[in-house]
Amino acid sequence: MVIDARIVGGQTEPVTQSPPAPTPAIRPSSLHGQVLARIGADLVDGKLTQGTVVTMDSLESQYGASRSAIREVVRVLESIGVAVSRRRVGVRFLPQSQWEALSPVVVAWRLDGGQRADQLRELSELRRGIEPVAASLAAQRATPEQVDAMTAAVVGMSVTGPRGDLERYLEHDVAFHTTLLEASGNAALASFAPLVHEALRGRTAHHLMPTVPEPDAIRWHVEVAQAVAAGEAVRAEATMRQIVHEAQESMSAVLDEEPATQG
Repeated sequence: MVIDARIVGGQTEPVTQSPPAPTPAIRPSSLHGQVLARIGADLVDGKLTQGTVVTMDSLESQYGASRSAIREVVRVLESIGVAVSRRRVGVRFLPQSQWEALSPVVVAWRLDGGQRADQLRELSELRRGIEPVAASLAAQRATPEQVDAMTAAVVGMSVTGPRGDLERYLEHDVAFHTTLLEASGNAALASFAPLVHEALRGRTAHHLMPTVPEPDAIRWHVEVAQAVAAGEAVRAEATMRQIVHEAQESMSAVLDEEPATQG
């Protein structure tokens, strides 16, 4: 498939631009970030029982972290509804029904643990309700800079996809969807960008992407960028709906095969 960037955003050499680095605050490299990820994994996988009360001392010992690091972790856990801390009592882990389901931290835990299939399904269903609307609004509100950024992203996808360079393809894909949500001009829609990033990352990281992305999926991304640039709201929305539908169907097909493969 030949992509002419000029028909999308007037940018003649978008491939030379690197996509903006995604910065969802869900994979910190700090010590407390690593401890947070380990506690999340233990909660999701049932190794740390929800509803139990533990002391700060026991958390320090179990996770090999300092008191200051544990305090920081507990603050994060409290902020996303995962735990409550009481002086002289300890830290109580709350039932999952009380966790903030849209927290990128919780989403990352579930994607990386035993609840991966459920989390991917939920994210896909959420995307089907959000991204087509964002595409329609972007066609009405996108700035020239945002159109150029989407152009660079789809050309990058068209180059890296056929090569099977899934890491670079993911970077361009994330840049495309992040820019689209921002171009909607709706702060509430734009706030879903970290969740969409996690959905895309999870699909790639857990081998739910084909080794070479579907040509139709790349073409649809190009069509969305073209529709946004041309101000064609109906076309942008309909094509984005195809993108998220195809992603959900493809992931479901792979996930449905996993038990047979593992057996």
